[in-house]
Amino acid sequence: MTRARKLVVAGLIATDDGRVLITQRKADQALPLQWEFPGGKIEAGESPEVALARELREELGAAIAIGRVWDVMFHAYPEYDVLMLVYRCKVVVDEPRAVEVADLRWCRPEELGGFDILPADAPLVARLVAEGPPPWTAP
Repeated sequence: MTRARKLVVAGLIATDDGRVLITQRKADQALPLQWEFPGGKIEAGESPEVALARELREELGAAIAIGRVWDVMFHAYPEYDVLMLVYRCKVVVDEPRAVEVADLRWCRPEELGGFDILPADAPLVARLVAEGPPPWTAP
């Protein structure tokens, strides 16, 4: 039997002073109230970059510039596999706000360990703690 696989995109949105944005999933979603890097599923006919820009606009109500891929992650949940493309992003218009998420926080990488982070996002937290956010580079 073939396992279900989801291709998703996530934004590593960082400030010039090294803080990164995480969002909290809503109570009625799978893995409720856990924290993650914002993003979501790629819809049919969308490029990953278009999907990420759409997801960030829907979730955060802000225009976000999508930079280069920073990491590619794989995680096997019990019910399905996730392949995640993580892009370095920056805010260009409006301050992000919790529109389609329960909450959001700007954190320094070393503070991320205090949050209940999704298992698929945990390796990103470890990398951020070890290396810090990457510099912004346009695509």
